[in-house]
Amino acid sequence: MAKENKTNINRRQFLKSTAVATASMVAIGAGVSFIQKYKHDENDGKQLLRPPGAIEEDAFLYACIKCGLCVQICPIHAIKLAGINENLSYGTPYINAREQACDFSCDSIQCAETCPTAALYFVQFKEAGLKAIEEVQKQGPEALKNINPFKVQVVAMKKVTRIGVAKLNEKTCLSVKGKGFSGTPRGKDFKGVLRPQSKESRKAYPLREQNYEREICDLCVTECPIGEEAIKLEKNVNADGTVSYKPKVLEGCTGCGVCEMICPTEPASIVIEAGKKYEEVYS
Repeated sequence: MAKENKTNINRRQFLKSTAVATASMVAIGAGVSFIQKYKHDENDGKQLLRPPGAIEEDAFLYACIKCGLCVQICPIHAIKLAGINENLSYGTPYINAREQACDFSCDSIQCAETCPTAALYFVQFKEAGLKAIEEVQKQGPEALKNINPFKVQVVAMKKVTRIGVAKLNEKTCLSVKGKGFSGTPRGKDFKGVLRPQSKESRKAYPLREQNYEREICDLCVTECPIGEEAIKLEKNVNADGTVSYKPKVLEGCTGCGVCEMICPTEPASIVIEAGKKYEEVYS
């Protein structure tokens, strides 16, 4: 009798579990359909700037569990969680480059490394770092003795980051107008921090404490964490013999947003097109 009761209980538990699983699958299916419809009907074209390693946006919205680990581990607090007004992106991580760009201060893409669901995919960075070391090893056994392997990997990981592309507004850009810049780019009340590339700094400092003196404004170029593979100041000799300059965004642009944050014009003369590829912006 006891055995029969146990069998009945196990059968009921099985049926209950099956019902719950079925209901869950139906809910997931309905949720996926809803998200796709909602996104394309009401939120089409709108995308937040995601942290390094973010997978394709539709998949990202499914994969991100809104745990906030990437927010906690970012040393410069560049990553925030989207508010309720961001619709389906509510609770997911994003970067507001104008307020605080990703300047790669962590040197190891920690946000992607700590992500438990691979919504921020770290494998690509790991592979890039290993490949960079292999390239050095091909130069012979003595090559590794003359370099810092960590720095080699850091550079390689930064370069494969793709979260967006910078786009220049030539009508408001100071360098295009032939103007320079003197002082702190965003004013004394600005709260963002930046690790200055022009000084080869090891840590980030408040931008309000950093002063620049430039005859021609080139802050977006000199402070870019990637360097001339991402952006360079292009010199042009005009028909009348005068010389002009223009920041030119290149394929190496990662979309980190440092150029947008440091731009002294208001609004910024260079902004990040979130989630876009280079060929989409510069076709």
